Amino acid sequence: MESYDYVIVGAGTAGCVLAARLSEDPDVTVCLLEAGPADDSDNIRIPAAGGKLLRSQYDWDYNSNEEPRLGGRRLYLPRGRVLGGTSALNGMVHIRGNARDFDEWGQPGWTYETMLPYFVGCEDNERGASAYHGTGGPLPVAESRSRNPMAAAFVRAAVEAGFPANDDFNGPSQDGFGFYQVNQRNGRRCSAAAAYLHPSAARPNLTVRTRTHAHRVLVEGGRACGVRVQRYDEVVDIRAQREIIVAAGAYNSPQLLMLSGIGPAERLAAVGVPVLVDLPEVGRNLQDHPAVYLVFTHDEPVSLLSAGEERNVRQFEADGSGPLSSNVPEAGGFVRTQSDLAAPDVQYHVLPVMFVECALGESAEHGISFGPCVLRPASRGEVSLASDDPTAKPRIRHQYYEDPADLRTMTAGLRIAMELAGQPSLAPYTVRPYAYPASTDEADLHAFLRAHTQSVFHPAGTCAIGPVLDPDLRVHGVDGLRVVDASVLPLVPRGNTNAPTVAVAERAADLIRGRTEAAHTREGLMEVHR
Repeated sequence: MESYDYVIVGAGTAGCVLAARLSEDPDVTVCLLEAGPADDSDNIRIPAAGGKLLRSQYDWDYNSNEEPRLGGRRLYLPRGRVLGGTSALNGMVHIRGNARDFDEWGQPGWTYETMLPYFVGCEDNERGASAYHGTGGPLPVAESRSRNPMAAAFVRAAVEAGFPANDDFNGPSQDGFGFYQVNQRNGRRCSAAAAYLHPSAARPNLTVRTRTHAHRVLVEGGRACGVRVQRYDEVVDIRAQREIIVAAGAYNSPQLLMLSGIGPAERLAAVGVPVLVDLPEVGRNLQDHPAVYLVFTHDEPVSLLSAGEERNVRQFEADGSGPLSSNVPEAGGFVRTQSDLAAPDVQYHVLPVMFVECALGESAEHGISFGPCVLRPASRGEVSLASDDPTAKPRIRHQYYEDPADLRTMTAGLRIAMELAGQPSLAPYTVRPYAYPASTDEADLHAFLRAHTQSVFHPAGTCAIGPVLDPDLRVHGVDGLRVVDASVLPLVPRGNTNAPTVAVAERAADLIRGRTEAAHTREGLMEVHR
C-alpha cells in the first residue's frame, strides 16, 4: 500500500500549485493524483488549438441538466481532465477579479489585502514589477502576441461608445476596455502544470499518478486517512499520514465528498451512499458567469479560421506570434450597467472567430463574436450525485436566471453589446448578423438570451468557506481533510477564475505548512503594498 504525508486529489490549477509548494519541504512526501493523462499534446501548448481538446480524452465533457429558464437546453461544460486541469484548455486570461470580491466573502484571512501579496508573488509579469505586479514568480503573465485586428477594433469601438480604455485590469481600476494579459511564455500556453508542476517533477519526494480516478476519501475514527482510487482496472488505496487535499474542481470536489458520505444526508441516502457527515451545503451554492455572444460573419480574412495556414504556422514556430498564439478571448472589458454600483457587474469577451453552440458549433466563415457575462450572479445552482457509482458523471444544474436580477443585468449588458456593434470601428466585421436579437424590444432580447446563453466556464462555490469549510479550508466534521480549488470561493469573483484559484492555492499551501502572512512580510511581499 502506498503511503505519503500529503495526498492531493486533482492535478488542476490548485493541485499543481499545492504539489509544487508542499514538496518544497524535502522532509515530507507528496502524491498528486490525476484522473486524466499527461499534458503532452501539442494542442495544449499551441494557444489557438485549445478548441481541439474539447470532448477529447483531456476533457471531462460534462453537460448541465436541463436548464429550466433556457428552454430546457443542456449546456456543454468542458473541464480539464489532464495534468494542469482546465488551465490546459482554457482561454488563458489572467484576471484577479475586483478588489471588493475577497472582502465581500466576510471570512477571516480572506481579504484583498491578504490576497494581493499572493497575486503579486505568483507572477512573472513581462511588464516588470510594480505596486500591482510581480516578477520572478512561477506563473508567466504576458501580453497577447496575436493582437487580432478585430479585437483591436472592438476596443476602439468601446472608446467610440464612450467607455474608458484600460490597459491593466489587475491594476488600480477594473472598469474599461482593453486587451487581456495571458498565461503564456514565448507565445505558448503556460498551464499550472507547466508553471508549477513540471519544474518540481524531479523532486524525489513528489509522486504524480496520472490516469488515477479517485472513488472516495477513506475516513477512520473521524479522520481522513486515504483515498480509494482506480488506476486502470485496479482499485487500490493510497494512504495519507498528514492530510488529504481535494482539489478536483467545482464539479468534482463536491462529487467526491458526497461519494465519501460527506454532504446532504437526504440526498446521499437517496442514492445509497452511507452518511458519514451531514453537510447540507456540499454541492450547493453553485455559481457561474452566464454569457451570451453576438456573432457576425464577414469577408475579411483575419479570423482564426485561417490560423492553421502554413504562413501562420511558420510565424508561430519562428517567434511564437501570429494567429496560433491567440488565446481566443483576446480583449474585452468591464462595465457597470448602473451608475450606483460599487463595482462592475458585466464583463465582455471578444473572440476573433464564430463562437456558437457553446464552442462546439462549426466556424464556417470568417467572423467575430462578442458579448457580456454576468459577473456577480444572484442565481444559485447545484451539483448532486446521479448514483453511488464513482465513475458516473454528476448532475449539474446551474439554474441560470433563476433570480430575475440576473436577467435584468444580462439584458442591460446585451444592449451595450448591440451598441458596440454599431460603432464605426466594427463596421468591417459586423456585415452579416449570424446570432443577433430580432429587435431591441425587451421580449426579443429575453428570447435571444434564453436561446443563446451559455456558460463562460467559471464554476465556483460548491464547497464554500463557511458552510462547508472553515477559514483554513478544513472540511467541517472530518479531521485531516481540506478542499482547495474554485469550489471554496463563497462568491464567484468578478472576472476569470484561474488567477484567483492560483492565489487561493498559494495561500492554502501556507496554511497547510503553518506559515502566516508574517512570513510573506519577511520575504518582502507585503511591504510593497503598505
